[in-house]
Amino acid sequence: MKKYLYTAKDKDGKRVRGYADAENEQELYEKLRGKALFLLHAKAVGGRNGSRKMKAKELSEFTRELGTLLQAGVPLIRALTIIAQEEAVKPSVRAIYNDMLELLCQGVSFSEALEAQGNVFPELLIHMMRTAEVSGNLSQVSLRLAVHYEKEYKLNGKVKSAMVYPIILLVITVAVVLVVFTYVLPQFAALFENAEDIPFSTRVMLGISDVLIHNWLQLILLVVLLLIGGKAAAGISKVRYYADRMKLRIPVVGRLLRTMYTARFARTLSSLYAAGIPMVTALQISRRVIGNACIERQFDEVISGVCSGEPLSQALRTVDGFVKKFASAVMVGEETGKLDQMLVSMADTLDFEAERAIERMVAMLEPLMIVVMAVIVGAVIISVIGPIYASYDAIGAGA
Repeated sequence: MKKYLYTAKDKDGKRVRGYADAENEQELYEKLRGKALFLLHAKAVGGRNGSRKMKAKELSEFTRELGTLLQAGVPLIRALTIIAQEEAVKPSVRAIYNDMLELLCQGVSFSEALEAQGNVFPELLIHMMRTAEVSGNLSQVSLRLAVHYEKEYKLNGKVKSAMVYPIILLVITVAVVLVVFTYVLPQFAALFENAEDIPFSTRVMLGISDVLIHNWLQLILLVVLLLIGGKAAAGISKVRYYADRMKLRIPVVGRLLRTMYTARFARTLSSLYAAGIPMVTALQISRRVIGNACIERQFDEVISGVCSGEPLSQALRTVDGFVKKFASAVMVGEETGKLDQMLVSMADTLDFEAERAIERMVAMLEPLMIVVMAVIVGAVIISVIGPIYASYDAIGAGA
């Protein structure tokens, strides 16, 4: 389905401009006619709707440059033109900026131009820009968003950096195990061909080695199928819900995830609430950036409670997936009338705790993986060397 920017006339002859989704112009014509509008002109926009989402770093750079230029008094179209013409901008991103410029020149609002790009820009940014257009503080909101996405990028970067060494250890462990089972063990297989009493552990090791050597292609296909099946299963809402619920209950990792989910939610809600977006709308948007289906589903009750007059802090206490002290911090913010500041402070605190938790988890993973590798290699050595020494002892006793 395409998104069209249309110009139409109502029954009084007044020109109306807007957006509408339709398969083609004929369907758009029928939709507008049902609203007593006569289509004059339509143009498909957002041709890059299939583009990838902009990453946190790109969003931070974009909003910071935009906010700085607007704060300096540069008009919006001129500011966006300057950003689009920078040499460091990727061609795909430049095409998106140019598409936005074309829409702005046609009289479309900035938030609508962002929305017309499909999934490129997150919902948080679009809603905050829409509110900023009404309040007239586009530069301030842009700079606030820059801080928001910069912190998100830094935390994500620390997670990735912390996982580099464990991943390297995992690759080395797998490589060592494969070499042992496909090269080292076969060297000893001939020694046990005529043996009558082979220990069970040795038979298991030789069996694994035989499977890896003679069925490696089938194993690779099996792994590929499992990956494809896992990815397909992740797209099923029920499977994703139960998988995300299990994540929250994993020792150490579950606590880390709870901290990160809470920090992400708190920072997003703070940005939306400070921008003047109604609390219910802010909750609906914030729930979608958490990244855990189990927590997101619980927000139906949270939003229902807030709509019925229940304090936000009380509604959040029912959410299984946030750290316990978060609801208490929200209650303090409500009582003091500084909810947005309390949410920002809480998000910063949780980000710090998440960084420390990542460091502790990595500190535990490194020796654990080394021990696992040592146990596997040691089990192989014992299974092979043990029968060899036993046979030597038997030969010596016979002699």
